[in-house]
Amino acid sequence: MQPDIRQRVRLLNPIHFLALGFGSGLAPKAPGTFGTLAAVPLVVLLGLFTPLYVYLGVTLLVCVLGVYLCGVTARDMQVHDDSSIVWDEIAGLLITMIAVPISWHSVLVGFLLFRLFDIAKPWPIGFIDKRLHGGLGIMLDDIIAGLMALAGTHLFIYWL
Repeated sequence: MQPDIRQRVRLLNPIHFLALGFGSGLAPKAPGTFGTLAAVPLVVLLGLFTPLYVYLGVTLLVCVLGVYLCGVTARDMQVHDDSSIVWDEIAGLLITMIAVPISWHSVLVGFLLFRLFDIAKPWPIGFIDKRLHGGLGIMLDDIIAGLMALAGTHLFIYWL
């Protein structure tokens, strides 16, 4: 993130704080990876201690709220999808781990597969990333990466 952009966001602003993944998106290197790491405690707590319908409800809320949070923060930064906006990574990992039994193995597999799809951006992720802007564009490519990683995680855990 460029210094002038950094001055346009404030962690004291709750919208910016959330969009920046509780500050994890301000990591100088690999902010998307740090944003995904910030989601791990939430995934583990929800996966271990709530029924599936609560997990799904929280995941849906994170996705819907993310369109607003990411859109406002990107507008305030005057940059489309700055790498410091990582709420979409939090949503992506939540999606990746839907109905996955929580263990360190499963979280590691889900984390790695999500990062792979998010970074590589195979079709249609890259297509959406380049053509859709605003909060929906920021969120949708990671939602799709999360769905692809969800399928891969279930395949890995249940069939390999």
